Amino acid sequence: MTAAQQPSQTNNDLVWSLDNFNQRDLAKSFVSRFESRLCVYSPSVEQVYTNYSINFPSSENGKMVVLPNPYAFHDTFHNVTANAVRDTGLFIVPGALIKKKGLYVIVKYKNQSVKPVPLPIRHALKKMVRTGGDNDPFLPILIKGDLREFNSETPCLHLHRIKLADLDSRSEFEKDSIKNAIFDKMSDLYRDADEIAAGL
Repeated sequence: MTAAQQPSQTNNDLVWSLDNFNQRDLAKSFVSRFESRLCVYSPSVEQVYTNYSINFPSSENGKMVVLPNPYAFHDTFHNVTANAVRDTGLFIVPGALIKKKGLYVIVKYKNQSVKPVPLPIRHALKKMVRTGGDNDPFLPILIKGDLREFNSETPCLHLHRIKLADLDSRSEFEKDSIKNAIFDKMSDLYRDADEIAAGL
């Protein structure tokens, strides 16, 4: 990595540990499929990155580094406060988890007796767009810790969301820009779902 590509020394939000993964190579392969297809949030600097690359430094086998494109400053949103970021309980999982092909979205309940109902990712994305409406759109993002293992053999991505109504310091124009950027990513994810899932 060049100096321009390295994340800030104080921004550990962009350095994700893979040390506790049972299937590290599977996790790397899985998350790489979503590179720049889901926005990444850094709470320490209150920024959302829409244009970035994912790297796995050869010198540090147990780490993944998110590298925002330093030449695409317009693809980074600032002053996105942590109070506007919510846990969703939603997970993107490979269909192999449920003996199917493709990508699925599952709600993982704390109550183990409640059985989750997997939704094909395209159906889930449609539901996300329809659920929120203009005042409270569902805007999925990733933060450090969202790359996980659903079980000992299956990587997954947990989703957080931005709640625009809680971005008190941002203008309506700025909120619309954030919403449109994330909706564009959701549209790309919908379009490319089969390509992303190929080989899983």
